[in-house]
Amino acid sequence: MDSQVLVALALSLVGGLSTSIGAILVILNPTPNLKMLGLLQGFAAGLMLSISFLDLAHNAINSIGFLKGNLWFFSGVIFFAVIANFIPEPSLAPVPNKKDKKKNGDEGGKDIMKKHRRQVLYSGIVTAIGISLHNFPEGMAVFLGSMKGLRVGVNLALAIALHNIPEGVAVALPVYFATQSKWQAFKLATLSGFAEPLGVIIVAYLFPSNLNPEILEGLLGAVGGVMAFLTLHEMLPLAFEYAGQKQSIKAVFLGMAFMSASLYFLEISLPKEMSL
Repeated sequence: MDSQVLVALALSLVGGLSTSIGAILVILNPTPNLKMLGLLQGFAAGLMLSISFLDLAHNAINSIGFLKGNLWFFSGVIFFAVIANFIPEPSLAPVPNKKDKKKNGDEGGKDIMKKHRRQVLYSGIVTAIGISLHNFPEGMAVFLGSMKGLRVGVNLALAIALHNIPEGVAVALPVYFATQSKWQAFKLATLSGFAEPLGVIIVAYLFPSNLNPEILEGLLGAVGGVMAFLTLHEMLPLAFEYAGQKQSIKAVFLGMAFMSASLYFLEISLPKEMSL
């Protein structure tokens, strides 16, 4: 593997394995703070929107022209819309509290509770599969961003990592409830994140390292479309649901400001050959 692939692989590991952080949050506190998760989703949405419109799509239009840049951007939107149509983004599964468990027990509901645990475990496994399939194109995005330069790859990985923490919670929460096993919850949430580095490895062998610059810019424009759709279709609605519209909007603009600042400081701190 050349250095670009190794960098992309390392960045995708950081992004993918942040699902483990979500699992740790569940293990430490089985009743997650939904408002905090919503604010985190809003902040990550701001990062994504900033990358998508102010960096990837903007650079694609400037490099290959308005028409081609927009065609690539909306091809990315359509690509991820098709994926989302067949594999919807999973949300947090409702987990009964202790009062519900006691109530079920009083009704002679041991069999009911056992059946409910199986259903919740199944939902956790389905969630893990769905997240894995969602994470695969995110790994592709990190790889293509890293081919453009370290700045793009690092910022994409950061935004995706923040987005993946609630996904780790969504996997670990039902699994922990159903199995009462911290290890099983952590293991399944962590494994769901491995789809990102897997996406890097596969795409690294599909795209040559000397890819035509115009095609690379177009692909990055398409990545911008993927990020925009993911943000507006999935992340913002979850942020509004968990944290409320006003607080989520504040988190979005905070994320955009943070990303703009990080783009600036990375630009002035990295060597010229790595800054683009």
